[in-house]
Amino acid sequence: MKSGQQVSLLRVLGPGMAVAIVVGNVIGSGIFATPGGIAADGRGFPLIISAWIFGGVLSLLGGLCFAELGAMLPRAGGMYVYLKHAYGRPVGYLQGWTQFIFGNPGSLGALSIIFVAHLGEVLYPESATGISRAATLALSVSLIVGLAMVNIAGVLWGGWVQTLTTIFKAGVVLAVAVLPFCVTAGDQQAASMATLWSTALPMNDGTPGVASRFAVVLLAVMWAYNGWHGITPVAEEVREPGRNIPRALLIGVGILTTLYVSANIAYHLVVPMEEMVLDENRKKVAVLLFDRLLGPVGGTLMAVGVMVSTFGAINSNLLLGPRVPFAMGRDDSLLHWLGAVSPRFRTPARAIAIQALMGVVLLVSSTVLADTLTAEGAATSVFDLMTGYIVFSSSIFYMLAVGAVVVLRRKHPEWERPFRVHWLIPTAYLVFYTWFLSHVLIGRPMEASIGIAMSLSGIPVLLAGIAWTRWRGKSVPGDIVEDESSTAGDRYPLPTEDKYGAAPPDDVSPGAVGEDDGGSEDG
Repeated sequence: MKSGQQVSLLRVLGPGMAVAIVVGNVIGSGIFATPGGIAADGRGFPLIISAWIFGGVLSLLGGLCFAELGAMLPRAGGMYVYLKHAYGRPVGYLQGWTQFIFGNPGSLGALSIIFVAHLGEVLYPESATGISRAATLALSVSLIVGLAMVNIAGVLWGGWVQTLTTIFKAGVVLAVAVLPFCVTAGDQQAASMATLWSTALPMNDGTPGVASRFAVVLLAVMWAYNGWHGITPVAEEVREPGRNIPRALLIGVGILTTLYVSANIAYHLVVPMEEMVLDENRKKVAVLLFDRLLGPVGGTLMAVGVMVSTFGAINSNLLLGPRVPFAMGRDDSLLHWLGAVSPRFRTPARAIAIQALMGVVLLVSSTVLADTLTAEGAATSVFDLMTGYIVFSSSIFYMLAVGAVVVLRRKHPEWERPFRVHWLIPTAYLVFYTWFLSHVLIGRPMEASIGIAMSLSGIPVLLAGIAWTRWRGKSVPGDIVEDESSTAGDRYPLPTEDKYGAAPPDDVSPGAVGEDDGGSEDG
């Protein structure tokens, strides 16, 4: 690379890795841990399985919209980039801030704890305590740091880890789906399928109505589907993004929906709903299924499966999450150091390191907080509160990003769109999500309010960055309310048109075309 050239990211992720990122970014522990709670809230199999199907359809509608955006704007940062171009930099900044400060670090800490907990079940199956708290913390931190180093070393290393773990954990979910039919006699299973649609728990006058129960169940379902847009933050590193990003989103969401619906049918075939809803069983329905069908070895196999699943999810967070602060660093004078690409590894090494560091900080602080809580129920409610506000705030930004499809068609009709969706698709998504979030806002006002407050907490940092830039007498890239795309390309040049897809014409300075050699190493 020539002296003084801008170091760029490499486009090295092919279609297989792109699909693996979509699937691997979603499958974590949710599909194994949520069915019991969903059964308690839904009360009936028809409503429950309809919510899982509908969640897949909703993710598919969102995926179609993100396919248009990702193919049109193949930039690191995903939603941050789309929101910035559609609504101005403040909205994109708030989404990036929420994901950077609360979403990804919280996921890293929680997933690492789940991994170590199941490692204890494998190593010490007869122990009531498993791995000690101090050892759990040390192993969790080591896991985060180790995978961060893998992703700093190169996007292909992280991509290969993602591909291998995705194949394994997709296989675990597939095993859950087919195991009842392989182990149990076919006639007995057919009889169970015939009666499954009439399965329901008792309801009384205090039971919420169908619409309210469906909304609550869908909140948990969408937590399990959360991350379906996972390929978009690394769009700048995908080969032929105009073709591979839409394919990855559509194929990935299709695989997820098939696996999730099939797995939930299997859960209900083997484990009666009355047992699922018991407090001691709600988080381990998958373990119960394996125990019933395979005996004592089943629990160990399931623990290994959850370990691999969470391992892949941690890698996915470190592969995808740091691309958002990396994109923010490109635009923000206060955070400009996050926008640097490592000359040696050609990855956003600083952003990856900071994301991992924040995950460790949140993990340690959460452990200290847990030690101060005397009641186990309080600790559980804190977790439920966190997941509630993260889902609510994420859903708001999902809606804004889907709306960006329509907004950008009006603002920039001249931009090339290798993939285009019918206007009814974003409309249907927005109409339903408005209904969905209104029910969450009414039913869970505390979680919703905290989620909104956390998202808005990025405003002071945004204003501080703008003030700092202007105090130094420099222009603000994508200044606060203006349409943002005028200067970012001058600082971080990208090809305007190549075999990987087109960039918006005003996003790149004329002299930038052909200056960067990053795109020539695709192989």
